[in-house]
Amino acid sequence: MTQPTRRDAGKAVAASALALAGFGASASDWPLVHTNCGPVRGFVDRGVHVFLGVRYGADTRALRFRKPLAPTPWNEPVEAAAFAPAAAQAGALGPGSEDCLFLNVWTPNTDPEARRPAMVYFHGGGYATGSTADPQTDGLQLARAGDVVVVTIGHRLNAFGYLSLRLLFPERAPDSGNAGQWDLDLALRWVRDNIAAFGGDPGRVMLFGQSGGGAKIATLMASPAARGLFHASATMSGQQVTASGPLNAAQRAGAFLDALGIDPRAPGAWGALDALEAEKLIGALSTPDPVDPSRGGIYFGPVVDGGMLARHPFWPEAPAQSADIPMILGNTRDETRSLIGRAEPSAFTLRPDDLPALLARHMRCDIDPNLVIETYRREKPDISPSDLFFDATTAARSWRGQVEEADARARQGARTWVYRYDLPSPLDGGRWGAPHTIDIAPVFGTLGAQGAYAGSDNDARRVSAELMGALIALARTGDPDHKGLPHWPAYTLAHRETMLFDRRTRVASDPRSFARTLFASVPFIQWGT
Repeated sequence: MTQPTRRDAGKAVAASALALAGFGASASDWPLVHTNCGPVRGFVDRGVHVFLGVRYGADTRALRFRKPLAPTPWNEPVEAAAFAPAAAQAGALGPGSEDCLFLNVWTPNTDPEARRPAMVYFHGGGYATGSTADPQTDGLQLARAGDVVVVTIGHRLNAFGYLSLRLLFPERAPDSGNAGQWDLDLALRWVRDNIAAFGGDPGRVMLFGQSGGGAKIATLMASPAARGLFHASATMSGQQVTASGPLNAAQRAGAFLDALGIDPRAPGAWGALDALEAEKLIGALSTPDPVDPSRGGIYFGPVVDGGMLARHPFWPEAPAQSADIPMILGNTRDETRSLIGRAEPSAFTLRPDDLPALLARHMRCDIDPNLVIETYRREKPDISPSDLFFDATTAARSWRGQVEEADARARQGARTWVYRYDLPSPLDGGRWGAPHTIDIAPVFGTLGAQGAYAGSDNDARRVSAELMGALIALARTGDPDHKGLPHWPAYTLAHRETMLFDRRTRVASDPRSFARTLFASVPFIQWGT
């Protein structure tokens, strides 16, 4: 009998979690599912069957910078009652672990004949940070409300998942640069092969993800290896129009290795890199980016490599391979109030003279900031400097990618629906507006979770039901329309129909059209390109 490698706290902690949750000893409280890797035992929480920390891939420490492998099968049941470690990373969730290929499942029951839609979530944090253990992304309420199976997936991040060594060590790491994407591909193959045993339908798998999670979905929509592994998608403030080119990726890898004191041309360089402790690699993540020094630490993200990606995800057009996949594209009205405002609180008290330099630093496109200011003043004469700053930076960088993808899909004739989350957060006197991440808790029905912006008043609960219902409907039928929502027309270039989730949810035609036109006058350049 072969057991999988140690998980986050092992069997003893898992059993303790069950006991502390107050579950009895009956078999119905501890549901057992046989996966193609081995049996896993979950628990029942408020009527939902929960399986946490289910291994889908082998420990990647032995596969650093390389494609993942399926785990060695096991025979004895493994308790799945606690989240596995986050991926190796810097910041509050670090240092994490290289043994991070685990997923979580919430299902109303494990009847294999139920054939419920499967909603598979990729977490945010760009390609650098994040975890499936975020209280906002607990899948229990969503599984129960929608009679769906919810899956959340962990995978390699930052250098561990996206350091491109192909041109430096071509024989050793041909799939580096996209190792994290290959992890997601392996996880989706696990879903295809096992979701029926959890009551799901392998023929109705919908991907949804916020921020970096949405960008990873956009990337998979152009990845030949992922063709047929999912049947609908929804991205929330996360687009990937272009990826990193191989030369820029190699330049970033060179700077990263230099920070580690490793010369890739020296004998034994690969062995030295592979032998480094994970903490050493994490410490080098703050190395200045050699391609775009303005961004701080090195950018890691998907790379056009001829394997996982033979082309940019949504340039020069939408990928033909996913034209038949119905897709929701969503953003929030005030993305940068949290993306920039948390790091630079002075942005909330700007003077007019502050605007040109600050806009130039944060818009991420080469446009005259004075032209931006003049345009906004003409369209919104009473707008304050801070409101102008946050509106313009949101339109220029966070929302612009969505416009690019939605327009490309519309030209292709692919079924696409667009939303904007407008209902403002009640926190801190309303200073955040509707910021980046505000739509996570409404989708999962976790309005009271730690870190949630949305609030829990009547409007927040209504919008949660509307938005959650739309994603459930997309997963179930391929169309987000449902009886609790005004008719949601598909997006067209003629009208750019957009559902605005607000105090009065409604459809608008080409909202913020002046900003769209303004920023369409300059090329869209995504970080990493």
